[in-house]
Amino acid sequence: MGERPVRPDEPAPSRTALWRAGEVAHARGEFVGQESFMRAGEIRALARRAGIGPGVSVLDLCCGVAGPGRMITAESGCRYLGVDSSAGAVGIARGLAGGLPCRFEQAHVPPLPDDRFDVVLLLETMLAFRDKAPLVEAVAGVLPAGGRFACTVEEGPPLTPVERARMPQADTVWPIGLAELTGLLRAAGLAVTWQEEWTAAHAETATALLRSYEADAAGISAALDSAALADLLRAHRAWADWLGSGRVRKFALVAEKR
Repeated sequence: MGERPVRPDEPAPSRTALWRAGEVAHARGEFVGQESFMRAGEIRALARRAGIGPGVSVLDLCCGVAGPGRMITAESGCRYLGVDSSAGAVGIARGLAGGLPCRFEQAHVPPLPDDRFDVVLLLETMLAFRDKAPLVEAVAGVLPAGGRFACTVEEGPPLTPVERARMPQADTVWPIGLAELTGLLRAAGLAVTWQEEWTAAHAETATALLRSYEADAAGISAALDSAALADLLRAHRAWADWLGSGRVRKFALVAEKR
C-alpha cells in the first residue's frame, strides 16, 4: 500500500532489515511489527473504542503479517480472523502467531468471509481502495446490529498528476474526503460514533521512519535492490511532506451498525 514500509511478500532478510529500522524509529514498546504509521498505543486505543475484548469476534481486513492483530488477540482475548490477499503475508502471520488463537485466510477484499463478526478492522489500508463503496457495503453486511467498523482513513482530495508521479505504487493511493466517507458509511447503515485526528502523530512517525531508513540505507540495500530502496525512500518523503503540511490528514474512526 502507499504507506506501508514493509511489503509482506519480501524475503526474510528484507523484512528483518526494515523491521530493525522500524524498531529504531519508534519509542520503546510502540513497534509490534506493524506495517504502517500507527503506534502500538494507537492500535490499543482504537481496539478499546471498538469494544474489542474477551470473546469478541474480530475480522481484520488486509492484515498483512498481522502485527496489530497478534497484539490485540494476546491482550484482549478476542476471537480473531485476519484476511489478506498475499499468500506470503498469511504464511508469515501464521508462523509469527505461535500459540495465539489467531486464524488467517488468504482472500481478496471484497467480498468478505461468509460469517458475522462483532468488529471489523481496517488499519491503514482504506487508502488502497479506489472505489470504497463496495468495501463499506461488504463490511456492513458482515456486522450484526450493534457491530462496529474500526478503521483509519487518509483524508483529502485526490492526488494530482504531479503527486501521483511522485508516489511509488500510486495505484494504491486514493485519499477520500471525510464527509464523503461518512456519507458512504451512512448509506450502508453505519453511524460514526467516535473519531480522532492522528495527523501530527503520523507525520512524526513517517519522518522518523524516513530518517531510520536513510541512516541504515547500506544495511537495507543489502537486502533490497536499489530500485526498491529508492521507492521506499520516495514514498516516505512524500508521506512526511503530505502529513506534515496537512495535504493529507489522518483520522481514526469507529462506526456502529444501527
